[in-house]
Parts: sequence; structure tokens; C-alpha cells
Amino acid sequence: MAATTASNLQIAAARPCVSSSYSVVKAGAAFLGANSKTLSWNKLTSACNIASLEPFRRSFTSSAVKFNKIVTMAMTESRENKPISGLTIDLKGKRAFIAGVADDNGFGWAIAKSLAAAGAEILVGTWVPALNIFESSLQRGKFDESRVLPDGSLMEITKVYPLDAVFDNPDDVPEDIKTNRRYAGSTNWTVQEVAESVKQDFGSIDILVHSLANGPEVSKPLLETSRNGYLAALSASSFSYVSLLKHFLPIMNPGGSSISLTHVASHQIIPGYGGGMSSAKAALESDTRVLAFEAGRKHKIRVNTISAGPLKSRAAKAIGFIDTMLEYSLANAPLQKALSAEEVGNTAAFLASPLASAITGAVIFVDNGQNAMGVGVDSPIFKGLNIPSEKH
Repeated sequence: MAATTASNLQIAAARPCVSSSYSVVKAGAAFLGANSKTLSWNKLTSACNIASLEPFRRSFTSSAVKFNKIVTMAMTESRENKPISGLTIDLKGKRAFIAGVADDNGFGWAIAKSLAAAGAEILVGTWVPALNIFESSLQRGKFDESRVLPDGSLMEITKVYPLDAVFDNPDDVPEDIKTNRRYAGSTNWTVQEVAESVKQDFGSIDILVHSLANGPEVSKPLLETSRNGYLAALSASSFSYVSLLKHFLPIMNPGGSSISLTHVASHQIIPGYGGGMSSAKAALESDTRVLAFEAGRKHKIRVNTISAGPLKSRAAKAIGFIDTMLEYSLANAPLQKALSAEEVGNTAAFLASPLASAITGAVIFVDNGQNAMGVGVDSPIFKGLNIPSEKH
């Protein structure tokens, strides 16, 4: 038989084989209960359809705790007619459109990579003024290092579409934007036109990702924010998602998934995250629940949002105090480590997969647990509590 390659993401659990074969169960019980030296490892290996039980032998002789460790990994090894163990995130044959990818270091790019690693075809929508630089960087190989997938291949982006999600259709575009030289040479970039272009080019999609946000007055306190600034934040950061889903729903296959990105400022006070952006994220989360109902009932599409922790991306630098947020998270989150964009990407791949078939209308926190904290434990008032902490 020809070797087959599994390039999809897999959640593999190091646990005993579960089989309906009485002989296997009996042999396993003898091994677990009596530590029998007469058990045939080869027979148990064959019955459980796994390549080797050596890791299991080591685990049992060392620690039962280690035996239950669950890891997430990308399966890239060649297998010769051997079943894949564990739960597989398999998106082969699926097509994803990710709106808001303009570089290689944000959440949108990471989500695209994880979806690609799971086998999905990738289409992206890039803000029109950033389109030329993004496409040029792709063509010149500037992003090649960032494109590397777990199997060593490079993520392929089938097509890049110009997109400005602030405008629903050509009639919404004001004259000063139409004549702006940064938009010169690009056409069909409103939400309606992009959806129509994707339909014409590919027919349908299965996954829609909204990775867009903009608040022109984000550095201003709410009391100093203008009406225009406030409404601009809501338009670009929340209603743009409603518009995207509205126009892409007709070409989304039933059982598909739509995902957006939110922020803890939606329900907690984050001084400095102003200009109406906290309100925009609150609106986005409220819309996620309503859209989950409407899209679920009408089109059998799941709608969720990921509340990600701080990441030092180019977009986050616009807030002006991202380094402070990173330090705060390291000091106060239950898991004292830096958040990686890949962790958010893998969560999106899970939400887009059949493994999340009953999850919709949810806010999924991927922030090392920071959202669960009611106080900052780095405060001097907790100094005498001997709270476990790691130095960074």
C-alpha cells in the first residue's frame, strides 16, 4: 500500500487503548494490575493498532500522572495503512476566508496557518492600502520563514482579495476614498463585492474569520472621544463582522464555522483602551450570540469569538502600552507565560472543526487564564500571602 501523509492537526492522548476485544482488555488488566512480565507487548501493540508501546512501558514504570498527559501536535509523519490515534482536527477539503491579514505576526496570520496545517484551503482579505506591501512581501519570500507548517511545507494562500470592511457596497464609498491614491488600482473591495468575487472564483467557503479592528481615537479616554471616533470604532471593529457574515452566509456550506476576535475590555475596565474600542468589543460579543442564533437557524453555521490575551503584534502597538499589558499578564495570569499567536490559531482550528460541532454563541478565552482573575496579585497588598510566582 502506498504511504499516506497525515498533515492535519491532531489532539493525541497518551492513554491505554480502548478495545472491544476481551483478550486485549484482559491482557491490559494483567499488565496494569499485576505488572506481569509475561504480557506480550507485541500482541498488545498489534491489537491497539499503534506503532510502539515503548513510550507506554516507560510511562507505567515511572509515573501514572505522566501517562495521562494530553498534547496537541501536528501530525506530519508518513503512515503505511495505519489508523491515526487520538482526536483529529481534519479540515481537508474545507475552504477558509480570513479577513484582516496584512502581515505575518498577528492573530489573523496565525489562524490562517493553523487552518492550513489542518488541511484547509486559505483565502485572505487584506486592507486595500496594505495590499501591495503584503502581496510584494509574499512574492519576495519575506514571509517564507513564517509560512512554515509543522510538516515542513509552506502555507499556501490561494488568493488575496483587496478588502475594506468599513464599506458594505460601492454606494457606501465616499468620493474622497474613491479618489485616494492608496486605493488606486484596486477594484471590487467592498464587503458585498468581495463575497461576490469569492463566489465567482470558488463557489463556496466553509470557514469565515473576522480579524479586523480599528479605533482612530483608541488612545483617548472615553470621555474625550468624539462621536465620529466612537462610531468609527464600532463600524470597523464590530459591525464589519455583521456585514461580513451577512454577505458570506449565502455561500457558506451548512455545518460551517464563523470566528471573530474580541478583547477582555468588553466587560472589564482596561484604562488606555479607549476611543470606543471597549464598547465595540462588547457589541461584537453581543452580536456573536445573536448571530449564532440567526445563522444557526437559517444556515446551520456556528458563530463564536475568541477573547485573546495580549500579543506584541503590529496592530497592538497602536494601543501604545502593549508592553505594560504583557508584563501585567505575566505577573498576574494563572499561567505565567507569554501567549503565542499559534495558541489562538489552534483554538480557531478547533472551533472550525467537527470537534466543536455543538459550540456556538460562545466567547472562548485564550489568555493564560487572565480573565478569571479578580485582582492583580503583583500588588504590594498581597506580598505576605506567599503566592507562587515565577521570575521573568
